[in-house]
Amino acid sequence: MNTKKYIPTALALYFTYFVHGIGVSILGQYKQNFAGAWGAEKLATGAFDVSIVLAVIAALGLGRLITLPIAGPLSDKFGRRISGLIGIVLYVAYFVGIVMAPTMQVAYIFALLGGAANSFLDTCVTPTLLEIFTESGDVANMFTKFSISIGQFVLPFIIGFIAASAMSYQTIFYVTGAALAIDGLLIAFMKFPPRNVVAGAAEGAKAKPEKMKFTPVSIAVISLGFTITSTFQLWLNCNQELGKLYGLANPKDIQSYYAMGTMAAILVTAVLVKKILKPVHILVLYPAISFAMLAIVYLVRTPGICLVAGFVLGYAAAGGVLQLAVSTANSFFPAHKGKITSIVMIASSLANFIILNIAGMLSKAGGAENGPLYVLLLNMGVTLVGILIAVYVNLEFKKQGVGKKNSVA
Repeated sequence: MNTKKYIPTALALYFTYFVHGIGVSILGQYKQNFAGAWGAEKLATGAFDVSIVLAVIAALGLGRLITLPIAGPLSDKFGRRISGLIGIVLYVAYFVGIVMAPTMQVAYIFALLGGAANSFLDTCVTPTLLEIFTESGDVANMFTKFSISIGQFVLPFIIGFIAASAMSYQTIFYVTGAALAIDGLLIAFMKFPPRNVVAGAAEGAKAKPEKMKFTPVSIAVISLGFTITSTFQLWLNCNQELGKLYGLANPKDIQSYYAMGTMAAILVTAVLVKKILKPVHILVLYPAISFAMLAIVYLVRTPGICLVAGFVLGYAAAGGVLQLAVSTANSFFPAHKGKITSIVMIASSLANFIILNIAGMLSKAGGAENGPLYVLLLNMGVTLVGILIAVYVNLEFKKQGVGKKNSVA
């Protein structure tokens, strides 16, 4: 298939994930601001209790969870464009509504819309990229994470610029929402490839529609969506408090190191996947690196270790591992790309909702001194479970002779 005519579409879709990178991180950067705006209680230290903000962040996962069962089939039946445009409209509503919300309850509703937006974008962007880049879908899908990472990387600089210019933090939300709306107008008129095309086939050739049959190994790959997401979401949303506990002068610097690690991982992993390792090998290797780094952070309680961990966890926890799990799951069901993407992302959404709610409770129970450490231990536990699942997947792939990239057991 001639992919060149779809490059503008791919770039516009990557931009939605750039904005998503800002959207998924920005609440964590302004927890104190939002806690104050939504009437949170003050702690003995004078800071606001941020547990209500963590609950709102968790609602992003709940919003995804509610709508993913709808988004996937809608994408497969009515087209990727429709799914993407719905996602963009909902995301614009989230950016505007979250800063106008007077209470945590109202903010929760807009966070649900933000999560729904994410689900519709997921079932548009990932299948479309796999259908445009039929011979390099793993790498193309990983670059969605690269787009997210660029958004996360520039966010601290945007925050600094807003602060230096004496503008309200709300400015970021309004500007980002407007940029996404413009991108949506472009996507509405761009060309999209045929749905469910087969790698290596003639243009327009589609995978034979067959009923989805789940095997233990395919279910295991889907479950990695939960563990992988838990690892990076727990770090992403709770590293600021850990940095403060360890005496880091500017905890917001962790975010920049995290984003740099993620971007480095995409570039390095793209080469590894193409020339050296299979995607399933990365699903074991990177979580193992993450677990080791989390253990080091727990044992070595110094300011500098937070910055090192920011980079390493950005690389190993968020460096395209989830995208490789999605691509691997898609290889099992080539005629149901929207649906299987939804299913993996449902597992990811469960992580957002369940794990972040648990993190909120642990944070409140442990207070400023022990809360971050409790969350760190939680992260280590769930990451270890993910490693064991990934080992099983690798053993099954080896046992069933899955050698070629994009082939399935």
